[in-house]
Amino acid sequence: MASKRPGFDRADTDIPLAALDTTSKELGSNDIYKDRFEENDEKNISEVTEEGLPTYDAHAADHFGQADVVESAEEILTHVLHVDDDPSLSPWTFRMFFLGCGLSIFGSVLQEIYYFKPQVIYVSVVFLTVISYVLGEAMALLIPRRGSVGRFFNPGPFNSKEHAAIVIMASAAATAAVATEILAAQKLYYGMNPNPGAAIFLVISSQLLGYGIAGLLRSVLVRPTRMLWPINIPVNTLLETLHRDKKETKVRLRFFYIVFAILFVWEVLPEYMFTILTGVSVFCLAKQDSLVFTNLFGGSQGNEGLGLLSISFDWQYIAGLGSPLWYPLQTLTNSYIGYIGCTIFFMGIYYSNMWNSQNFPFLAQLLFDQSSNFTNYVPYNLSLILTPDNEINSTALAENGIPYLTGSYVGYLITTNMGIAAGIVHMFLWNYDDIRAGWSFATVDNLKKLMQPSTWTFWKGGKSQEQRKMEILEDETIDPHYKIMADYDEVPQWWFGAVLLLSFVVGLGTLYGVRSTLPWWGYIIANLISAIMILFFGAQYGITGFQFNQQPVIQMLAGYIHPGKPLANMYFTVFGYNSIQQGQLLARDLKLAQLAHLSPKATFTAQMLGCVIGAIFNYVMMESIVTNQYDILTSIEGSNIWSGQNVQQYNTLAVAWSMAGDMFSVGGRYQWVTLSFLLGFVVPFPFWLLYRYTKIRFFAYINLSIILWYMGYLFVGINSSITSYFAIGFFAQFYLRKYKPAFFVKYNYLLSAAMDGGTQVIVFILSFAVFGGGGKAVPFPTWAGNNGGYGNNKNIDYCAYNMANAG
Repeated sequence: MASKRPGFDRADTDIPLAALDTTSKELGSNDIYKDRFEENDEKNISEVTEEGLPTYDAHAADHFGQADVVESAEEILTHVLHVDDDPSLSPWTFRMFFLGCGLSIFGSVLQEIYYFKPQVIYVSVVFLTVISYVLGEAMALLIPRRGSVGRFFNPGPFNSKEHAAIVIMASAAATAAVATEILAAQKLYYGMNPNPGAAIFLVISSQLLGYGIAGLLRSVLVRPTRMLWPINIPVNTLLETLHRDKKETKVRLRFFYIVFAILFVWEVLPEYMFTILTGVSVFCLAKQDSLVFTNLFGGSQGNEGLGLLSISFDWQYIAGLGSPLWYPLQTLTNSYIGYIGCTIFFMGIYYSNMWNSQNFPFLAQLLFDQSSNFTNYVPYNLSLILTPDNEINSTALAENGIPYLTGSYVGYLITTNMGIAAGIVHMFLWNYDDIRAGWSFATVDNLKKLMQPSTWTFWKGGKSQEQRKMEILEDETIDPHYKIMADYDEVPQWWFGAVLLLSFVVGLGTLYGVRSTLPWWGYIIANLISAIMILFFGAQYGITGFQFNQQPVIQMLAGYIHPGKPLANMYFTVFGYNSIQQGQLLARDLKLAQLAHLSPKATFTAQMLGCVIGAIFNYVMMESIVTNQYDILTSIEGSNIWSGQNVQQYNTLAVAWSMAGDMFSVGGRYQWVTLSFLLGFVVPFPFWLLYRYTKIRFFAYINLSIILWYMGYLFVGINSSITSYFAIGFFAQFYLRKYKPAFFVKYNYLLSAAMDGGTQVIVFILSFAVFGGGGKAVPFPTWAGNNGGYGNNKNIDYCAYNMANAG
């Protein structure tokens, strides 16, 4: 969505894939995905049924715990996870629905709150896994089992399939729907308040469209072994750990409770009582009257500064985009290089006055008027150039002038676009064999199967269970974990087809109910683009674990397809981009369910329920926050608690791309935003060529796509946490992993989950109790450790406050 820093998309697992290697060998990024399939899988199939049908010999496929060097996707799936199943375990319990729905509400509300924070934070799936386990075990222990009523509420021990279904339901809900961005933008910037009923159905339909598309493609995005979805391996490993080894679980959960409680209490200090702990800058404390120091060293409030060498003690912001405890060392190193490059790049843009940058804030996501200057920042008045239909009036635009972007925001757009192109090229250069293998399914014959009438004529019965089972067991490319589920009833294709068709019709209807200005044909184009991109980027995400942010490309296309229509641009992005993200999340969770051996129909139920619940509570929470925090959300800087920067940048790009010809096309003011795509296709080649002809490891270690992503990293949010983030990450991934491996493997990831959990629960409570999430805010009394920040025209780290930001 528009709210992300570059390069991130729900990095919500707290255990890295590399940590699953039980040998001491580190897995390289190119080694870990090499597919070394057996030439023949027949040794795992034996004829046992009277009808002569094959059955899968799971024991022969299960290599769990064997001290082999795992390199291929198949080896990871059979050495790290158990290839066995207990069909007697039922997910269809009261506990599953009760906890699944409850945690879906909790996750969706919390994620929407985080969307309006000055830095994007994601609800951790590992945290949902652990907290649902605690609650499930508590219900199994405390609810009496007497009589039929007791057995209904408590059918027995809390089992792994109930647990997996709860996690999948909560995970499907714990997203901030892109549709809420545009609904918030309409209320904040266009004076529109769409009908609540139409708005809720808009959010639901936009979420389910991607689910429908990805569900139809699950045979190619989920079931093959090479579609590893490495982000799921840690969660599945945790699920197995919690339900297999009770002795280990007891010790590890005690550790979790202690850390959880400590963070639950501690976070009250930096979040509410002692806010300077969000970012302590020795430089700003020493010199409190320099805006240069603010821009370089400040960062405790949204859009304050770059936070260089500031120290943060607030885990909410340190781990807001993904815990540094699990981030791989190579990625951390490349990220850090990009971070240093970003600091130099942004300071260079601003103090060289490129694009008249010094007439505007150092960091901001709004559009600004040409009358702005260093002492008075004038946001661009959109109402002067919009028609009553919220389209750009070219005559009024000529009279009022083309709006300006801040230099740092233009820099972010340039590096982001370069990073997208460089990421695609990098994958082809360094992982070509994997990409080619991953796309081997896209043969003419396989694609023709999707068009066969038998796929859609469900009323004729289709293939029998025996035929389907035979095909699965004889297919050497199918994941062994899916083969042992061959006896489960599969979800018919028409279920996902119905979801797609219904959400498409509802989405089309709501476009007119919310006055979107997006024509029906534009809506169709957006959905076609998402369907194509889900196939391409879904396959890459499944194979490599790296997810691209396609939003800039989608908004660029929308700008050229619908010139002069900012609202149409935003709605085009909702269906063209959000559907891709939701489709990838569905495919990811389908793989999680497959590895947990959860029946397809239970998975379908959990995902659909979670998606609908999440959409409803996303909207409710968005309405509450926008109504109660209107002034802060429309301000330039925001506060350390609330910020409208996510909605601001979404709206800014929509308006800017609506003027693409004047702003971004060749010859326009910001032509390098578009030209950067071409540059991005070139930059990975030098290091690849150098490594190919010298074999020096340094050139292979450097990933320019990641570096470019991070060269726009500081364009938004609270940046005082960056130094702490990298310090903790390098300590865990280098020192602990190398010199304290026993602690690292046993406790590092649980520590991360516990810290995430304690932080997220107390932030949820504080948001409603004192931050004004449900009404009037109750600020803590000002003192030296809490100077009032934004409300008192101060920065909480005592860096000089730029009064031009106060208007």
